[in-house]
Amino acid sequence: MMNPSKYQRQYFMPPVKCMKWAEKEYVDKAPVWCSVDLRDGNQALVIPMSLEQKIEFFKLLVKIGFKEIEVGFPAASETEYEFLRTLIEQNLIPQDVTIQVLTQAREHIIRKTFEAVKGAPRAIVHVYNSTSVAQREQVFKKSKEEILKIAVDGAALLKKLADETEGNFQFEYSPESFTGTEPEYALEVCNAVLDVWQPTADNKCIINLPVTVQHSMPHVYASQVEYMCENLKYRENVIVSLHPHNDRGCGVADSEMGLLAGADRIEGTLFGNGERTGNVDIVTLGMNMYSQGVDPKLDFSDMPHICEIYEECTGMKVGERSPYSGALVFAAFSGSHQDAIAKGMHWRDDKDTDHWNVPYLPIDPTDVGRNYDADVIRINSQSGKGGVGYILETKFGLNLPPKMREAMGYATKAVSDHKHKELHPDEIFNLFKQTFENITEPYSINEVHFQQKDGGIVTKVTSTFRGKTITTEASGNGRLDAVSNALKKAYELKYSLETYQEHALERSSSSKAIAYVGIKKPDGTLAWGAGVDADIIRASIDALVTAINNR
Repeated sequence: MMNPSKYQRQYFMPPVKCMKWAEKEYVDKAPVWCSVDLRDGNQALVIPMSLEQKIEFFKLLVKIGFKEIEVGFPAASETEYEFLRTLIEQNLIPQDVTIQVLTQAREHIIRKTFEAVKGAPRAIVHVYNSTSVAQREQVFKKSKEEILKIAVDGAALLKKLADETEGNFQFEYSPESFTGTEPEYALEVCNAVLDVWQPTADNKCIINLPVTVQHSMPHVYASQVEYMCENLKYRENVIVSLHPHNDRGCGVADSEMGLLAGADRIEGTLFGNGERTGNVDIVTLGMNMYSQGVDPKLDFSDMPHICEIYEECTGMKVGERSPYSGALVFAAFSGSHQDAIAKGMHWRDDKDTDHWNVPYLPIDPTDVGRNYDADVIRINSQSGKGGVGYILETKFGLNLPPKMREAMGYATKAVSDHKHKELHPDEIFNLFKQTFENITEPYSINEVHFQQKDGGIVTKVTSTFRGKTITTEASGNGRLDAVSNALKKAYELKYSLETYQEHALERSSSSKAIAYVGIKKPDGTLAWGAGVDADIIRASIDALVTAINNR
């Protein structure tokens, strides 16, 4: 049985009020991004990536635009050591990309790390030790002073070995489990490390504030970050970095609020892959900025390809409803949603506006390599006339009258409901042709002749009904009206011509036209037909006959 009384809050508020971040409205510039897919992401996989997969993933990260990439914990794994040496020795690291390596604040691990990173054109050496109350008391069984000494000794060794090792090195320190550490103590430890490194404008260092385990709501983390940002020594020469995990599902919110609080840098993974519930999802974080007009400095314009490589290399799946990247995130099945999207798209065409503002679509799907036909309007039994009409118009060039769209919508819903499946655009088009186009049973017209007489049209119609052919003469105020009157006369049909609409089929190579006819039956309901022919008169007659056959 669940027992909430066994839990208590494990975070600590800053000793002073830190709420300046709350006065800001949105993140107005991209942070420095550091991908940790090849470390945090890789260690979270059931089957870690092979060397070949890591290299392919590294190239993907470079293509997206990451300038800092954590490549592993080389002292802890032979595979990660080999990967790092491969990147260096095969010159796979672009000139504008800095690799990052991780090490605990332990002497033998730090020394092995510098052996592994020797010769790298540029590298961030990221050292950490845990500072939280739980880790101090339960894991290390050490005092605050002893924990601080571990951090300082590790920082000093980094500085010494960097001077002795070939390469260009930048230092990063993390008080691991920062969110479970008293902010005053985390500040004391970080400042002690900074005193060792003495960062300058030309040699900045990174202080990383990890949400190793998420203990609080995002505004608490923002206050903790603001406290650190305002009290760190050498602040102008310190890059404050965030490394949020997602235990409470707040990784993106922690990052966004932490940036408002003064942070400069984000460590995260594509799609949020990481231990437990994952790291912060950089795709979501970056695209959130993009959707508000802020350039994230990362290129997600081919999201399907990014998802494909990610899934191939990691064995993980991008969820169908993952923000911006999922297969269904732009899909609208609901009839009312589809109708709003279709009208919004028409409004954009009419207004020729530069800014995106379409109902239910926070961004233009084409910006991330998706398309409207396959990704936006999706048709199933929940769909309606707007979505069906939009598919027929945008993909097949059919501009149905409003009431006919409604009838086609019902026909589509019925088929989808019966088959318990989504209908793809070609299936919808075929259903339209089967239901409404050039239907010749039980009535059909074999031959029609027109003559203009007394200001009207006289027609002679040869028609067939259930194998019997007759010829009938009638007049009307136009050709379609005359043919309609002839059919009424021949078969004592009861209906009235209600709607007529036509347009060219611009996407047809044969320059055909399509006509739509709606007739009102004695009970007040409408029946519909469409006709397609190079001759618009013939097309309209075929549409009329189809409507009669659909009564």
